Amino acid sequence: MAATAREDGASGQERGQRGCEHYDRGCLLKAPCCDKLYTCRLCHDNNEDHQLDRFKVKEVQCINCEKIQHAQQTCEECSTLFGEYYCDICHLFDKDKKQYHCENCGICRIGPKEDFFHCLKCNLCLAMNLQGRHKCIENVSRQNCPICLEDIHTSRVVAHVLPCGHLLHRCPLCMHSALDMTRYWRQLDDEVAQTPMPSEYQNMTVDILCNDCNGRSTVQFHILGMKCKICESYNTAQAGGRRISLDQQ
Repeated sequence: MAATAREDGASGQERGQRGCEHYDRGCLLKAPCCDKLYTCRLCHDNNEDHQLDRFKVKEVQCINCEKIQHAQQTCEECSTLFGEYYCDICHLFDKDKKQYHCENCGICRIGPKEDFFHCLKCNLCLAMNLQGRHKCIENVSRQNCPICLEDIHTSRVVAHVLPCGHLLHRCPLCMHSALDMTRYWRQLDDEVAQTPMPSEYQNMTVDILCNDCNGRSTVQFHILGMKCKICESYNTAQAGGRRISLDQQ
């Protein structure tokens, strides 16, 4: 059992504020479907009754000078860097997380690229230690996880390759992580540290329940995940509402 590569991925922002909960970027996407401006496709999809096709994005707006221009890495008016990483196919702007665009997957993945290979039959990027050592199932990722029902191919959560060749995110009975996730949790630590929340969320805390150790704790809310204070797993679920620290209101 081992991890697949996951999609690099995405939400809204106030005008002039850099980035959102998922991405650090210096521009807004102009949605080709409705001409509205959103930080990313998921922000758009959460607020509209239709989906934004990332591949059809042609224009962006700089968050500093507000000039609308063709999609590119740097503002042609004020030289604002829209993203350390930019893919001119997916129109993905973000901090450098060793992303790479996989032509066969058709989307950007979190790397490093040399740690993964694309299995043509499974039609998915897999960890190098699975090359020649996994059971191939044609287009195995082009389906939803049978447990959490999230689309596996574009999921930001690592899927695990079972001996039978199928993919799962978590155990179907207890929701416990399917294998040792320590390496992935440390990678998520880095992503959380590099992705500051908007000011209105920075003092927000939430009660969580850990699916791995069954412990409860109160932690700072973050859209990328909430880390268990007991076992340091991110396989957690909210166990109560969000609240703002009283001494910082």
